[in-house]
Amino acid sequence: MSTVAENPVAEQEPTTADIPAAESQPEAAPGWRMTLGVDVKDIGPCKKHVKVKVPQDDIAHIRNFVLDEMKSKAAVPGFRPGKAPKDIIAKRFSRELNDEIKQKVLIGSLEQLSQDTNIEPINEPDLDVENLTIPDAGDFEYEFQVEVRPAFDLPAYDQITIKRPIRETGETDVNEAQQRFLEQYAELVPSDGGVESGDSVKICASFSYQGSTLQDHAHFTARVRSTLRFEDGEIADFDKLLAGAKAGDTCETSITISKEAENVAMRGEKVQATFKIEEVDRVKLPELNRTLFQRVGVETLDELRIEIEQALQRQIQYDQRQAVRKQVLDKITASATWELPEDLVLKQVENAMYREVLEMQQAGYTEQEIRVRENELRQHQVSMTRRAMKEHFILDKIATQENIDVSEYDIEAELHYMAMARGENVRRLRARMEKSGVIENLEAQIRERKAVDVILSKAVFEDVPMENSSTLNVEAVELEICHNPDEPIGLKA
Repeated sequence: MSTVAENPVAEQEPTTADIPAAESQPEAAPGWRMTLGVDVKDIGPCKKHVKVKVPQDDIAHIRNFVLDEMKSKAAVPGFRPGKAPKDIIAKRFSRELNDEIKQKVLIGSLEQLSQDTNIEPINEPDLDVENLTIPDAGDFEYEFQVEVRPAFDLPAYDQITIKRPIRETGETDVNEAQQRFLEQYAELVPSDGGVESGDSVKICASFSYQGSTLQDHAHFTARVRSTLRFEDGEIADFDKLLAGAKAGDTCETSITISKEAENVAMRGEKVQATFKIEEVDRVKLPELNRTLFQRVGVETLDELRIEIEQALQRQIQYDQRQAVRKQVLDKITASATWELPEDLVLKQVENAMYREVLEMQQAGYTEQEIRVRENELRQHQVSMTRRAMKEHFILDKIATQENIDVSEYDIEAELHYMAMARGENVRRLRARMEKSGVIENLEAQIRERKAVDVILSKAVFEDVPMENSSTLNVEAVELEICHNPDEPIGLKA
């Protein structure tokens, strides 16, 4: 036998290619369980501190299991597969052995912890895995904090009295909805005349506060409507402010920043805005011809109007459902004592915003209408997110109690409505949503909607008129006035 074979440990450092990748998490032995020591303490609303102790005997059991796996599969020069002694395997692959033991101890103990306790985490536990080390001798202890679902009892949700907003639609409503739909395909025609309501303008904006510049040369394009809504503030009478202005003209106004803006220091403050008109365009709606019909997936004008009317009905149902949800939530949470921690709410702001946007897409709203609503929500993002999270927990619990499922047909129907509203191919929309991983959000929202339907099926209704929620007079732009909260400018003493 060669010198290398007689002293295999003297070989060069092994690489991960010498041993196969670890399996996901096989049991160390059929039916084997750790004898964990677990201490769980409440440390605040929806927060728990968990301390776990893994006994030395359990670690030794897992170590032997991992060594057996490595021995059967590792390639060690001088030994046939499966014949290298365990002490040589342990020394040669010490780094891989320790990593694998840590992985199995942590994953195994966390999975067993989930099975043995009623902890329902919302997010991943606050666990610094990189700095954890399994001791060579003695027990292994680790601890972490985790945000969990609130624990609460559902009050009775049958026979709830609900004021149900209703609205009859007519030809005028369909005509307005058709105009909103066609505006997505409008052509912009340059104009030398003064600004008129409904025009599209390109603006270079500057924002200042108490003499200090917040933003300079912020460019955006907007339709001229009565209200211009930013992500953290809005301007009333925007159409009057720009009336008659031409390219090259400048207009000035003030904007009050939302009381829930991301920039805490600027909440409720007045900001000066200077708008320079760079271009004025008239909006020319597309002709109702075969080219347009093929583009949106219909054959005739009658078919288009039927689709628009159906979308309008879905929007009314959406508004009705939102009103019902709020009443249900108010009634169910009236006696609830659980709260949501502020840091958890802040972490969920974007997710709550996305869920709201996704639901409006399902209801068939246009991109412009969704942007208007999104900017309105951003101005009340903290309270909106807190309310949305409570609503989710309640409806999810009702859905579980009622054994509510979502079928493939449900998902296909929603995708069809969303594609129609956006003028997009259904297959392309689905592929994009699956690729980005948001198809699960769609399924969750359908499930929650079905939970609302269960409550509706058991409710006592009092019909009331629905207010017209038309957004034709509101324009929204994707621009935050106080966009950098890390640099609070012009703070008051």
